[in-house]
Amino acid sequence: EFRPIDHAHNARINGTLYGQRALSETVFSVIKRTLGDAVRARSWYREFREIVLMCVVYNIKRAVK
Repeated sequence: EFRPIDHAHNARINGTLYGQRALSETVFSVIKRTLGDAVRARSWYREFREIVLMCVVYNIKRAVK
């Protein structure tokens, strides 16, 4: 059913770190679905600022609920 390479790969996965990755991927998914998946700014600073503001809006929405 599983090849030996699959067993070796699964043995290297750290369960707690993988769980943290799943949580962050969920948050990224929610932000992209609710606030859009495109960054409209062109310069690096403005892109960063836009992403930070998206995260702030997500946190405020979550705090209000």
